[in-house]
Formats: sequence, structure tokens, C-alpha cells
Amino acid sequence: MSLKQLPTLTTLALLLAALGSGPAAHAADKLCKLSISGNDLMQYDKKELTAAGDCTQIELTLTHTGKLPAAAMGHNWVLVKSADATAVANAGASAGLSNSYQQPGDPRVIASTKTIGGGESTSVTFSTSKLQKGGDYTYLCTFPGHNALMKGTFHFG
Repeated sequence: MSLKQLPTLTTLALLLAALGSGPAAHAADKLCKLSISGNDLMQYDKKELTAAGDCTQIELTLTHTGKLPAAAMGHNWVLVKSADATAVANAGASAGLSNSYQQPGDPRVIASTKTIGGGESTSVTFSTSKLQKGGDYTYLCTFPGHNALMKGTFHFG
């Protein structure tokens, strides 16, 4: 092998930099964790949730602190644009517990958990790519009738 066939130091440096950039690109990702709970009195423990504008993923954990089963007093957490909250809740009421009171594939739903009963927890992780900083967002429980009391404001950025 001649010297001309050996990669130059610059080429090696560029190759190593390119190989190392994969994990570095993911270093910019930021997972933000939020939590909320619901009880047997149809109440969330928080009226507002806030995620920083530099979050690229959000993990929301819902805990049902009550004792009643999902069929009697189930709760979920559904994130929508505020203008869509009532329509999503109404559509979900007829979807049934097997669909977590959400119309399958509803494009208005940004993120959601399954419906859980007393003593249970569930989580959802979602990308913030569908959110706009300063946008008008609402979270709610879509179990029939619960959204009258179980809703809050979601702030992003």
C-alpha cells in the first residue's frame, strides 16, 4: 500500500467526527416528566401543567388515587387544542371503556393515556412536535361526564 492510498489525517478526523455525531445529535433531545392524579371525586390534583419550550418529548404519568374500578370511575388524560376539548369529550363518550373513551384515530387528540381505575397508574410519552409554544391547549378526562370537572390548562414554552 502506498502513502497515497492511506487516508489523510484530515479524512480520518472527518470520518471520526461523522461517526461520533449520531449520539451527539440525540443529546439535544430533552425528555420532560410531568405527573397528575385523579380521584373518586372526579378531580385532577392540578389545574395547570407546564412544559418548558426546550422539551422535545414529554412523559406524562397519571395516577388514580381513588378506590373505584375503571368501569365505575375510570380516568384518563387527553391533550387537545382547547377549541377541540368539548367535541373530543363528546365523541369519546360513545367510544366505550374498551377504547378508553376516545374515538380511535381521532386526529384532534395530541396525546392520551388509557383509562385506569383506582390504585392504578399509566404513562404516555409524546413528541412536542405537534405543539406550538404559547399555544392554547387543554387536558381532560373523557370518561362520560368527567370533563365538566376534570380538565385543566396545558402550557408549552
